Amino acid sequence: MRVKSRWFRGEREKSPQEIAGAMAFILWKIAQNALKNVRRADFYIEVGPQYFDFLAEFLIFLTQIADRIAYERLEEASRAAFTTELALRVAENLAENRDSLLGLPLGKCRSEFIDRLNERSNVYAEFGYGTEGPDFAFIRCLGHYILEHAQEKDKHWIVDQIVSVEAPDAVSTVQRAMRGLLDEES
Repeated sequence: MRVKSRWFRGEREKSPQEIAGAMAFILWKIAQNALKNVRRADFYIEVGPQYFDFLAEFLIFLTQIADRIAYERLEEASRAAFTTELALRVAENLAENRDSLLGLPLGKCRSEFIDRLNERSNVYAEFGYGTEGPDFAFIRCLGHYILEHAQEKDKHWIVDQIVSVEAPDAVSTVQRAMRGLLDEES
């Protein structure tokens, strides 16, 4: 998946919050693309709560990946500002979309996402992230969280789809986007 992740040259240095805002938009696009790919692969994701549960789990995973990259490349205070803003922006994007489709209160959607993100962050923290990206257990964890929301007929294969196709593609895109937003050479 291709995403725009370059700032206009000659501009001032971007704040962690500005980088997070751009990254939140990119993560939303990546999660939507993964959902579209899974549906195209004949997995049934019903439009409604299941649709947003898939997106939430994928967005949490992507936020974890972006945070791990920020950990490697930003000073502690900048990383904290980046990750906090990223989580809030991702929560806002999800809540606005969920509200427009399902009519659920924005505040409730945001707080539910942030609660789930905090809960999942404790689990993802146990897994490794090296120069090549997340370890297998990190990616497999996403597959199992997605499995919790899968239709019964899809439970046999959806983890394989996530682990072997969707997560690696998404991680690669996040890595490229973060390099671009941090003005690093690709």
